[in-house]
Amino acid sequence: MRYVIIGSGAVGGSIGGRLHESGRSVVLVARGAHFEALRGNGLRLTVPSGTLTLDVPVVAGPEDVALREDDVLVLAVKTQDSDAALQAWAARPVAGGGTAGERLALVCAQNGVENERRALRLFREVYGMCVVLPGTHLEPGSVVAPCGPYTGALVVGRYGAGPDGTVRRIADDLEKSCFLAPVVADVMRWKYGKLLGNLANAVEALCGSVSDDGAARDLVARATAEGAAVLGAAGIAYASGAEITGLRSGTVEPRPVPGEHTHGSSWQSLARGAGSIETDYLNGEIVLLGRSHGVPTPVNAALQQAARESVRLGRAPGALTAEDLERRIAGAVAS
Repeated sequence: MRYVIIGSGAVGGSIGGRLHESGRSVVLVARGAHFEALRGNGLRLTVPSGTLTLDVPVVAGPEDVALREDDVLVLAVKTQDSDAALQAWAARPVAGGGTAGERLALVCAQNGVENERRALRLFREVYGMCVVLPGTHLEPGSVVAPCGPYTGALVVGRYGAGPDGTVRRIADDLEKSCFLAPVVADVMRWKYGKLLGNLANAVEALCGSVSDDGAARDLVARATAEGAAVLGAAGIAYASGAEITGLRSGTVEPRPVPGEHTHGSSWQSLARGAGSIETDYLNGEIVLLGRSHGVPTPVNAALQQAARESVRLGRAPGALTAEDLERRIAGAVAS
């Protein structure tokens, strides 16, 4: 198998780098300054044991790689970029005939629960991946993955059907590349559980921190409670926080990396000035389901709106306070 990593940021760079390090065939897909840095200097993957410089092949887009029948496409872009990536790759020809959408496996290594459904419109074989992989990508060519003894826990499963030989081979390669990779029949249950945990991402991005701010922690708790109520009303099963904690306990543990601090993906999007943020598919997913099932979600709605506003105005992480957000929530409820 060869792994084509579409989106080589914190998640894609960590997965691709570790697979390459273990001897698997990998192609990274990146753009702009990140592509130039990877092409010129290789991938700098910093892990607790030090910084690896990995000469991983890199391309700028689908037109630059000749697809093979043994390729696995790993989609690691943010959800707001999924549609463009899926359209760009699905119609690409594969050696021996057919297109990527017809012949190749696609793994959604992404937060949220929307990607697999979108992918299945264009790809026959779609696999979900619940990504528990703290990492940071703030500088071109550089990714920090500060956990050990495993770099991450990647729960994988076929979308809409039971496990097959392909997902087991993918999991085996990941297990040999410093990841935990349990294969499950209900991967979306794990992804909905991770979704609840990701509701905190917007609070961290907007307020700058959660751990040392009691008011911010309260917002996270309320956003999570709304999420659980919505999933309950919708009849959607999800892995508990205890299950996700148990998965990584003693295996995917934060370890100090000198000079590095890990932040969530939404915080990183604001810090990089990426021009978009995935909050619409995290907190926004809860808002959508709440509206569909008659469950109020004022906290998640306020976080979604504030995140969109922060992108539009070019705010840095931490530009708002929990008190600012509380006033927005109160105003929305009053109206």
